[in-house]
Amino acid sequence: MRRTAPIAILALTCTLLISMACAVVLGPVSLGSLVTLPSAGMIIWDVRVPRVITAALVGCALAVAGTAMQGLFRNSMADPYIIGTSSGGALGATLAIVLFAGAGLPVFAFAGAAIATFAVYIIARQGGRIPVETLLLSGVALSMLLSAFLSFLMYTSGRSLHQIMFWLMGGFWNVSWGDVRIAILIPVGCLAVYLYARDINIISLGDEDAIHLGVNVERLKQILLFASAFLTGIAVSIAGAIGFIGLITPHVMRLIVGPDHRILLPAAALAGGILLLWSDTLTRTFAGDMPVGIITACFGAPFFIYLLRSRMKA
Repeated sequence: MRRTAPIAILALTCTLLISMACAVVLGPVSLGSLVTLPSAGMIIWDVRVPRVITAALVGCALAVAGTAMQGLFRNSMADPYIIGTSSGGALGATLAIVLFAGAGLPVFAFAGAAIATFAVYIIARQGGRIPVETLLLSGVALSMLLSAFLSFLMYTSGRSLHQIMFWLMGGFWNVSWGDVRIAILIPVGCLAVYLYARDINIISLGDEDAIHLGVNVERLKQILLFASAFLTGIAVSIAGAIGFIGLITPHVMRLIVGPDHRILLPAAALAGGILLLWSDTLTRTFAGDMPVGIITACFGAPFFIYLLRSRMKA
């Protein structure tokens, strides 16, 4: 553990709290104009506050899921969006929208995310190892298959098409206090992952070494995959498919606080909340409430290409 790690955690915590306060104030309607409106209280309390809380929690969920997957697979390219977890959650949520008018959407999203995650794990595993190329190709192939099913559902969805299209682009337009109540489950999933931070550190040495040190490797993988799918499913059910948060934040935080997951997990969670919160605030304020998934893809995809090129050179 680096000596600067506690200072970094404290700084990230303060930054997140300040960012949440700023996000409540900022918006297409300035604070000066807002206080003169008779509906100011409703705009702040019923629109902005739940949106800010939800964006921060969803960012935390995606970042923790990405950190857990990278530690589990010993692969810095792993991410819920890239390996198909988000696509599985999106397909499950779309099924809920088309078949049941959105009823049980979080459950369907979690089921889809879990099935997709375990499918990629089974496909990519070779002799107890998961090679980088196999993991990426398995995730891409599964995402394409799920996208085909998703396109079919959209083609046959009728009046639900508009709702599905906006939801798939990722955003927090219709977030309410009901979504905040669902998002409260996210800290539970993050805590479940954090309880195994020491084991994630050990498994980074390799499966055989981890077994010799008393870690039940297969059980750990199942728990972490389940927890990652749970976090991703909740995030997708609330905000749709938002990519690359779980890829970027673990990398940046690993450079700042080091590879110890006892510090890396909370640091990544805080940074993920900050990153997604500001992405949503900027789109809401300056880009006509454009889907935040577009923004995260714009800076996430080049970052992914950079990582891929770096690995190729190495």
